[in-house]
Amino acid sequence: MTEFIYMKKIGFLSLLFATMFCHAQSDFMIQMDVLKDKIKGGWAGQTIGVTFGAPVEFRYNGTMINPYHKIPWYDGLIKKSMTDAPGIYDDLYMDLTFVEVMEKEGLDAPVSSHARAFANAGYDLWHANQAARYNILNGIDAPRSGFWKDNPHADCIDYQIESDFAGLMSPGMPNTASEISDRIGHIMNYGNGWYGGVFMGAMYAQAFISNDIQLVVQEGLKTIPEKSTFHECIKDVIRWHKQYPNDWQQTWFEIQKKWTEDVGCPDGIFAPFNIDATVNAAYVVLGLLYGNGDFTKTMEITTRCGQDADCNPSSAGGILGTMLGYDQIPAYWKMGLSEAEDLDFKYTHTSLNKVYEIGLKQSLENIKRNGGKIDGERILIRRQSPKAVRFEEGFTGLQPVEKKWIGKKLDNETEVSFEGTGFVIKGENRKTASAAQALIAEVEVYVDGMLHEKAKLPVSFTGRRHEICWKYDLKPGKHAVKLKILNPDAAMQVHLTELISYK
Repeated sequence: MTEFIYMKKIGFLSLLFATMFCHAQSDFMIQMDVLKDKIKGGWAGQTIGVTFGAPVEFRYNGTMINPYHKIPWYDGLIKKSMTDAPGIYDDLYMDLTFVEVMEKEGLDAPVSSHARAFANAGYDLWHANQAARYNILNGIDAPRSGFWKDNPHADCIDYQIESDFAGLMSPGMPNTASEISDRIGHIMNYGNGWYGGVFMGAMYAQAFISNDIQLVVQEGLKTIPEKSTFHECIKDVIRWHKQYPNDWQQTWFEIQKKWTEDVGCPDGIFAPFNIDATVNAAYVVLGLLYGNGDFTKTMEITTRCGQDADCNPSSAGGILGTMLGYDQIPAYWKMGLSEAEDLDFKYTHTSLNKVYEIGLKQSLENIKRNGGKIDGERILIRRQSPKAVRFEEGFTGLQPVEKKWIGKKLDNETEVSFEGTGFVIKGENRKTASAAQALIAEVEVYVDGMLHEKAKLPVSFTGRRHEICWKYDLKPGKHAVKLKILNPDAAMQVHLTELISYK
């Protein structure tokens, strides 16, 4: 039997048209104004969420944000944040980078265009994004730029926070969103880091066609391979929500006990900091399930889980905003939004008002190319049953052993030793006050007496290498790493801070 879900009341003639127009179990009918309202809700919800959570981002690591900590929200905050602190909107300007590439080159724009666009953009990046940017600028193209052996942050949250566009342009079509995420998400992530973006995109796609937030989560999870740790973690959150339906804090504690051990991101090893996609996705799901369609509860709970406390409510707010639609987001949360909607996000040529229109156009094109039909104000979507993407896993078999302080400036050469099967050396190339941004240190890295690589270490923050060097696939035993600077210059200083070893 054909199933119809109507997002607004329609008259007899529309019903008759729909009956003639829809002809398959997978058909889904939606009105043009409803589709646009949902796309607006998705983009606005992201913006609201990241603005709300920004003041507490990574200020509560490994602990909940206390109820007495009042997170500010007032009329004018969104515009003020976009103007005075544009860097907090990496959730948005990364999304918009890919949207702009597709607006210029079409939905089938090559991965290389997306990679070049973000690698050469003026914005600051961190973790998997910055590691991928460095790789691309230095000849390591996608998907290798996101592969875990070439990107120590491959499991980090990066594509998860910027995958919203893939779902927003794929209403009711989670597999289409996954195809987009396969191409673009592997620029900067792999394994669980990639799964985070696939999952978010699938939940966005489902949010267009369901008003049941639990179903949105469950259907989204079907895109993730069951044998992955990412799938297991989100399945646990769903189970704990059923076990403790009125106590989100208990579920938060269960997540902490089982899922907060990070083995990838060097900044999260032997530290309470955790930017891993898996645990932060768990916080998004926790907020969605316990918020149960209430925008305020969802914002509060997701944010108060801590860690990446602006990106997580941005994802939750965008998904819920898509489900509710722009008009149904409470007026409290849209205070001051209208005065910010014409502002281009810094480093982009796109404002919220622009992306509302672009998003609708790209969504309609995607609907048509996937078997849907558009007749005036009526849109038929060929709804997809979510399918799991391929299985992949990063940092296989690695376990952190030790993190020890180096604390040296590399004037000529330095050697450090460790026992295990892999290592990461953290540090940075700092420039003096008068140094040019174009300075690049050239460092030879020897592992057990053999040249491993010649690393380039720019002083530029946007061009920097996130870590000095690393290698994961060594034979068990004792190893020595020697670093030798080839072009010492008083205008720059290569600082070696920490050595992380793995077994």
